[in-house]
Amino acid sequence: MKVITEAFLRDELRMETPEVYIVPDGKILSPAAREYLMQRKIKIKLPKQLRYNPEPSKPEPNEVQQVGKLLEEEAKPVDSSHKYVDNETNAFYDEKPEDMTALYGNSLVFKDNPRIEFRGKLDTLQSMVVLYQSFIAEDVAHEKLLEHLGSIVHALGEMMRCDVLNEPYNMPDVLGLTQHELHDRSHNPMKYFKVKQMVLPHYKYGKAYAMLNRLRTATRETEVIATRAFRVKNISGRTDIIKGLNRLSSAFHVMMCMLLAGEYDKK
Repeated sequence: MKVITEAFLRDELRMETPEVYIVPDGKILSPAAREYLMQRKIKIKLPKQLRYNPEPSKPEPNEVQQVGKLLEEEAKPVDSSHKYVDNETNAFYDEKPEDMTALYGNSLVFKDNPRIEFRGKLDTLQSMVVLYQSFIAEDVAHEKLLEHLGSIVHALGEMMRCDVLNEPYNMPDVLGLTQHELHDRSHNPMKYFKVKQMVLPHYKYGKAYAMLNRLRTATRETEVIATRAFRVKNISGRTDIIKGLNRLSSAFHVMMCMLLAGEYDKK
C-alpha cells in the first residue's frame, strides 16, 4: 500500500486548494499529510474500501516497514541550511514562533500537533510520579516503594529521549523486573502476592495505594494518546513506545498488589 506524504501533497496542491481531496484507491495518508489537509481546511474523502470496511484486514509486514520508514523520514530535519523549517508549509524561520515547537531537529510544528500532545502527556506523567514520590517520602517505611518509583521515572525519561531523537525504545527493567516478568505478575497477582487481580481503589487502602492507581490510569491515558499520535490508518509506527507504556501500567498494578500484600513494609 502506497503512502501519501505531506511533501507530496505540498507539491501536488501548490497551485490549487480544492474543497475535497480524494485519496486514491490503494493509498493512505501519512499523519503529517492528514494534518496538512486539515490545516488548509480541505476535506478528506477516503477510498471506497476504507469507508465501508469496518474491520480492515491485518497489515502485511511490508506495509508496517513502509510506515516505519515514513516516520523515520518525517523525523529528519527538512533543511539543515536554515535555523527552523515549518514541517507543514516548508517555510523558513530565523526565530522560532511562540506557537510552534520542534518535532525533530529543526522541523517545527504547531504545539497542538498529536506528537507534541503525546510528549506533553508523557512529561505530565513523569512529573506526577515525582510529585507522588515527594508525598511518599514522608513515610520512611516505604523506602523500597520510592526506589521502585525511581526506576519508572528513569524509564519514562528514556522513552522521551528515544521519541525526541527518533531512536528505538528498549525499556529498562523497572521494579527489578523484565517486561515479561511485569506482565506475568500483573496477570497472576494471586500466584505471586496472594492478592486478587485489580482490586478496586478505596480510601481505606491509604494514600499510597490511591496514588499508584492514579499513576496507573494516567499511564493508560498516555498510551491512548501515543496510539493516536503514531498511527497511520490501522498501523502503528512506534509499537516499542506503546508496548512500553502498557508494561509501565502493569508495573503500577504490580506495585499496588505489593502494597496490599505488605511487600513494602518488609525491611
